[in-house]
Amino acid sequence: MADWFEKRTLGGLLDDAVRRFASREALCFEDRRWTFAQFQSDVDRTARALIHQGVRPGDKVSLWMTNRPEWLQILFAVAKIGAVLVPINTRFRTADMEYVLHQSDSTTLITQDRSGPVNYLEMVQEICPEIASSPSGSGSLRAEKFPELKRILVLGDDQRVGTHSWADVMASAGEVPQSELEQRQQAVSPDDTVLLMYTSGTTGFPKGVMHSHNIQRTLVDTANRMGVTARDVILMYLPLFHAFGLYEGPILSLVSGARMVLMPGFDAGEALRMIEREHATVLNGFDTHFFDLTRHPNRAATDLSSLRTALFAAGMASSEPVARRAQRDLCPTITGYGMTEVGVGAALSFLDSSEDDRCLASGYPLPGYEMKVIDPETGETQPPDTLGELCVRGYALMQGYYQKPEETADAIDAEGWFHTGDVATLRDDECLRFFGRYKDLLKVGGENVDPIEVEGFLLGHPAVNKVQIVGVPDQRLNEVVCACVVLEDNVQLTIDDVDNFCRGKLAGFKIPRHLMLMDDYPMTSSGKVQKYLLREMAQEELRLDKMK
Repeated sequence: MADWFEKRTLGGLLDDAVRRFASREALCFEDRRWTFAQFQSDVDRTARALIHQGVRPGDKVSLWMTNRPEWLQILFAVAKIGAVLVPINTRFRTADMEYVLHQSDSTTLITQDRSGPVNYLEMVQEICPEIASSPSGSGSLRAEKFPELKRILVLGDDQRVGTHSWADVMASAGEVPQSELEQRQQAVSPDDTVLLMYTSGTTGFPKGVMHSHNIQRTLVDTANRMGVTARDVILMYLPLFHAFGLYEGPILSLVSGARMVLMPGFDAGEALRMIEREHATVLNGFDTHFFDLTRHPNRAATDLSSLRTALFAAGMASSEPVARRAQRDLCPTITGYGMTEVGVGAALSFLDSSEDDRCLASGYPLPGYEMKVIDPETGETQPPDTLGELCVRGYALMQGYYQKPEETADAIDAEGWFHTGDVATLRDDECLRFFGRYKDLLKVGGENVDPIEVEGFLLGHPAVNKVQIVGVPDQRLNEVVCACVVLEDNVQLTIDDVDNFCRGKLAGFKIPRHLMLMDDYPMTSSGKVQKYLLREMAQEELRLDKMK
């Protein structure tokens, strides 16, 4: 029997949405608005412009840009011409950016000149000084660190020799007929890779997670479980470079016909204002967002009557107080579980799930997903309500980690189960509860932080002999980075020294907020650092400091 879901590309999803909702409003950004048809027109123009620039099928197109309409237009344009989008975290700085741009084999970088005090163009020039001597023709860049990189396209008024103005790029769209775009689009398969999303792994540096166009099926099921229709208004302040923001915003909008109100970033006061102004019905976020929204001084005076539901992934004990308060002060939430490798929304609760299940659990598997909890030592499936490692299998599982076959094989077993490294339980009715991570990945305000990456960077400081990174609790961000350092002889180090060393090189969420100086680490008999004891020691030191 044929699968109920007819595969289509993301470009085809946009075209289908236009056929269904052409004149309805699709997008609002600040004071500008687009219907679905107008948005499609801008996407097609962007696609023709990228073809003119020389972007070919299969090319990796890195996008380092804050939330704005051009981000979305580029996403669907890249999808239509058969290229692969590489969204880059806008909080990354030179060291992070250099790694991703090189490891992804990107041929094209699209960025903006600046956003507030952050000058993206200067950072690009720092890691790629060859742009200053690059010929002006598109595709002519030659950079030692980035052998595949051919062109840098920049949105904004500040231009540099060797880069190409986005305004000029868009002006070239007329050189490519619509028929050529249509030919390119027809050659794209739903099974082709369309997204290469970097997520901090549990060991080593960030891994590029490859996904095909078929991720959209997850959003069809999400829309059904959340009851999202064309009458809904999704307020999206999450960054589009995150799978959470990308999937639950623009893709869910095209699947359902819901209007999306896009914000440049998260600001609780502005979000409350936009809920009232745009009559938002659906919110999304992590603990940090709901913590700030429920405690903002303007909340009580804001008309929140339009809110219908919000997606707030709960499960960890630290999330419960925020989740309970969100029910009272905002709207009923639903809970869920996901990660970039499994297509984000692998599990969701229901709109009528009990408050306990919505605030203490992580939902039920979506159709097409299977979940099991295993003993990580033996691999045996655990009985209901028994802690173990969560494994997930389903249609939206990643195609693999880009250029990392060994890591892919370690993560996905021969039977197709993805081993998440997360601690969880499953009830006898398949309700999932997420408790934390077996592996040492930190989650700082919704951002993944790989300890090994930060440890490797801090070892470059002349005062650092050894370093271990652990997470310590934070009321607003859930947890923050603590550096446990063994110093070289006869030197001193302060948290300000650490901050100055990292600032501008690492993303802000990766920079340690706390420093614990040590003579040595607690070790196992086999010589491994006992990180769970380090975490306990760091938490106790932090508690004592607060009592002083």
